[in-house]
Amino acid sequence: MAYIQAGPQPLRDECPFCEAPKHPDEERLIVARGETAFVVLNLFPYNSGHLLVCPYRHIGTYDQATPEEVAEIGALTQTGMRVLREVSRCDGFNLGMNQGEVAGAGVAAHLHQHIVPRWATDANFFPIIAKTKALPQLLDDIREAVANAWPR
Repeated sequence: MAYIQAGPQPLRDECPFCEAPKHPDEERLIVARGETAFVVLNLFPYNSGHLLVCPYRHIGTYDQATPEEVAEIGALTQTGMRVLREVSRCDGFNLGMNQGEVAGAGVAAHLHQHIVPRWATDANFFPIIAKTKALPQLLDDIREAVANAWPR
């Protein structure tokens, strides 16, 4: 519903990945914060539990990241996978970074790593017939479960 209600330009004028850390975690769906990067639920998920790992710095591509940012993005990605496996019992993952609009990045100006949980049975007729994906969990519920399972 958030995607539908947002209209054709859901990202508007502000970078959502620069704005999110300025607000309470629950309000912006942040799951965990590190020193140089943070983990947030994707507001427009491909699957329930779809996480994004973002550096705090506003950089567009992976080659602009510092060694510290690269290391923390990797560590947060690994932890995110472990937590999602525990919380959602997923069977696998899609990981990736789309860099640049031409590559399909929805927020091309701010680097982010996708962690998409996958299940052997996560496809049904909806995407084929209606070009729609049914997501059975509310984002707030997923955020709470993942944040509570995140190691401290």
